[in-house]
Amino acid sequence: MSASLLRRGLELLEAPGRGEAPPGIRDRDGPRALGAARRKKRSREPTRNKATIKGRVVKSAIEEYHKKKAVDHMRENLKYMLKGRIVANRAITEQVLAQSRGRKSKDQPPKKASKKKPEGTVFTEEDFRKFEREYFGRP
Repeated sequence: MSASLLRRGLELLEAPGRGEAPPGIRDRDGPRALGAARRKKRSREPTRNKATIKGRVVKSAIEEYHKKKAVDHMRENLKYMLKGRIVANRAITEQVLAQSRGRKSKDQPPKKASKKKPEGTVFTEEDFRKFEREYFGRP
């Protein structure tokens, strides 16, 4: 049931000559109504931009993206690396690598495969003919 229907019903039931409602029901013109009117009036007024606080400027999303984008330092690193031509002694580098290696099989360097000599015959065609003559007795 709405408040207006309830109020009308109470007006019908109230005794004649008595003009106010029971204390449990408040009219719209009470102290709360003034606060509501102020809030409505305040909401109609244009509000200031809360994103800009004193001394703060709205930042562009594109500028923020460019600031935080990863920078490629490859060119500077290459210049730095190629600038110095000092090469460490090979024995020292091998020693450092051996010390930093762990005991796991994944840390061990791959074993070098020994070079296989190409398989071929030691004997020539002339040697086979000579052997054939001696062994089988053919001229």
